[in-house]
Amino acid sequence: MQQEKPRRSNRQRSDTTRAAILEGARDLFIAKGYADTATPDIVAAAGLTRGALYHHFEDKKALFRAVVEREAGEVAAAIERSDRGQDSPRDALLAGASAYFDAMSIPGRVRLLLLDGPAVLGVAEIAAVDAAHGGRTLQEGLAAAMPPGRIEEASLKATAVLLSAAFDRAALEIDAGAARDPYLDAMGRLIDGLIGG
Repeated sequence: MQQEKPRRSNRQRSDTTRAAILEGARDLFIAKGYADTATPDIVAAAGLTRGALYHHFEDKKALFRAVVEREAGEVAAAIERSDRGQDSPRDALLAGASAYFDAMSIPGRVRLLLLDGPAVLGVAEIAAVDAAHGGRTLQEGLAAAMPPGRIEEASLKATAVLLSAAFDRAALEIDAGAARDPYLDAMGRLIDGLIGG
């Protein structure tokens, strides 16, 4: 006697459909770029209909934003996982730096987050995505590693933005074929200079 499979709820079916769209779109955005990826290609890759796509996403740009948000969330989660059992805030910052480079080494992630993301969504929207997915972690890490009173809040925020830009530039260089270790070493020296280590 064959057992019936439990029926999936509407929510489960919806989540499965959304995940298939995101995965198909991610692969195409990486392979072809945002401009050269058409919605018919996305639904074909996902094995779905255009109706399913537009049920979940207003348009191609909204879908791209969702892909970027998912990638940014995965990077933030990798950095958060690295912050376990560190002896000092400095060590936590360095572990976060290493985790960031590891997370950004996932094929296509640099293109999505650092190249096409700002070009398609704009710098302000990418900054909002970053803020929603752990953007304050670097600022909080710097604040914890610095001696009390060393830097005021506004300067700390600006310093975190500039250090984040250095991380992104290093990720671009590594993605283009540069060795990772010299960039990790340089980030350590930058962090030590900032926190007075």
